Amino acid sequence: MSDNRARIFFGNELRRMREQAGLTGKQLADALGCTPQWISTMESGRKVSEQSAHDLDTYFETGGLYHRLWKLAIDIEIEPVLPAGFAEYSEREQRADSIRIYNALLLSGLFQTEGYARSVFRDVDQVIAEDLICKRLERQEIVARENPPRIWLTLDESVLRREIGNREITRDQFAYLLECSHRPNVMINIVPLSAGYHAGLAGSFTILGFNDGTNIAYTESAGEGMLFENPTRVTSYVVRYELLKAYALPLKESRALISTVLEGL
Repeated sequence: MSDNRARIFFGNELRRMREQAGLTGKQLADALGCTPQWISTMESGRKVSEQSAHDLDTYFETGGLYHRLWKLAIDIEIEPVLPAGFAEYSEREQRADSIRIYNALLLSGLFQTEGYARSVFRDVDQVIAEDLICKRLERQEIVARENPPRIWLTLDESVLRREIGNREITRDQFAYLLECSHRPNVMINIVPLSAGYHAGLAGSFTILGFNDGTNIAYTESAGEGMLFENPTRVTSYVVRYELLKAYALPLKESRALISTVLEGL
């Protein structure tokens, strides 16, 4: 973790400002209410905290410099956690006019509650997880914003049958999903387990449509993300989506299935 450039710069700036102010590590630690060892840890670039960043900004009157560096360090830590291609996908998602999503295992981040998301990120470093959850919840604003995209969310029934976190978290998640199904721009369909084999069992994917008539496709597998723009590849995902959706229940029946699952939790 010592190669995080923002964290190293944070430490160098801290040491420079401390020495410029004629302070020892202990004197600064006493002023901030921490230990000299913690000052040394920050100056070496090994670790920083948001609270310390705020404290340093207040003490040195830096106008938020240390907090911005802390945030940049977190963003750098997150980069290896996010699948390759997701950052570009997320930017495109904000501009899409239509979004077609198929989920085979987990519910799309666009519709996850905070509790569900926390359960998904439970094995990620806590500080990084908090930032990922915050970004995920901010991303969801496109669902309810003014002039939102039309969203078709198609789920394999196994997504509904899988308890994530605990029963209460799962109940809250599907209650929210049911609420979303009543939005005029959101269409939710469930592919029932009785459908047997269908084209969606190969994995989850998303297709973004734009007002110029173009589409792009995005898929993840084993933590790796792939963004496709080649028309031939994108068309194959469009065809796959139409094939699997042929097995899905209509909107009202899908909503009824979600309600049934919810009642059983």
